[in-house]
Order: sequence, then structure tokens, then C-alpha cells
Amino acid sequence: MPAPLIVGIGGTTRPGSSGEKAVRAALARAERTGARTRMFGGAELAALPHFAPEDSSRTPAQRALVEAVRTCDGLVIGTPGYHGGVSGLVKNALDLLEDLRDDSRPYFEGRAVGCVVTAAGWQACGVTLTALRGIVHAMRGWPTPLGVTFNTSGGGLFGPDGACTDMAAQANLDMLADQVTGFARRQAA
Repeated sequence: MPAPLIVGIGGTTRPGSSGEKAVRAALARAERTGARTRMFGGAELAALPHFAPEDSSRTPAQRALVEAVRTCDGLVIGTPGYHGGVSGLVKNALDLLEDLRDDSRPYFEGRAVGCVVTAAGWQACGVTLTALRGIVHAMRGWPTPLGVTFNTSGGGLFGPDGACTDMAAQANLDMLADQVTGFARRQAA
């Protein structure tokens, strides 16, 4: 059985955002368990033009994201919680995936999606996680049983090298990655 491909989407325009580091930490766990990964972080997401459904032309960056999701076996999506919702940067990337609607496996069909939220407060974490799970359901994906939230108001959870410095937080990211890759392997079998 070939190694599953897990795509990560998330981050902000701020280099080294905690949300992007969290998604990268989950992908690192997936790699340690034999998966292949591809990350679309804040810089890649910021380069995407605003999704316009009436315009079918796509930039190379847009095509790369759509192709990666089209061929992936699972996803990890991370977003900051802005005013109780998914960030515009992440939402624009997800809206672009409307290009997958007519595929034989549309949107996230048959794939597990790990959801990660970072926010400056627990209320924003919970509300945004619910919103992200709703988007995943609407796109025919299977949100993993564990959704990971990080309240960033208490300080950093990641070192300068991007490594998670909190053992409990890393354990949650590992579990989320294991759920995504485990589902992908079961689907392939």
C-alpha cells in the first residue's frame, strides 16, 4: 500500500504563526508514521487571489492547492479564531476547492480532516472549531473525533524552531495526526 498523502492548510500572514506551527507539528507526526505530506502555510495562502466562481482561470498557486487536495488521502486544516469564525485567508483557500465539485471524488469525499484552531481565548476556540467542522461536513469530509484547540492568550506553545514545547499539546496533535492517517490507511485497504 503506498504511503498516504496528508495535506496541511493553515496559518496567517504573520510568519511563524502558532496555527501554522500546529499544523506543521501534526504533519511531522504523520511523516514519522510513514505518510507523505504537503503544507500550504500562511505565505502560500496569502498568495492566492480571492476566489471568484465566475473566473475559471487559475494561478499556478491555486492549481497547486487544488491538485494537492484532489490527490490527497487526508487533510489537517488549521485556522485562527477571528471573531468566532474561520479566518478569511483559510476560508478563501477552502472556497477555491469548489473546483473539485465535479470530480469523481468531490471536495473532501471519503477523507478524514483534522481540525486545529488557535485563538486568544477558549470561547473563540470552541466556536471556531464548530464552524470549521461545519465547513468540513459541508465539503463531505470526515472531521476527526479529536479537534485540537489552543488558547494562545497564555503564551507560546512553540519554540523558535517550531517544535511544540507543551507535552500535552503535542500529544493532542499526535493523536489528531494518527486519526487522519489511520482513516486514510483504512480507506485505502
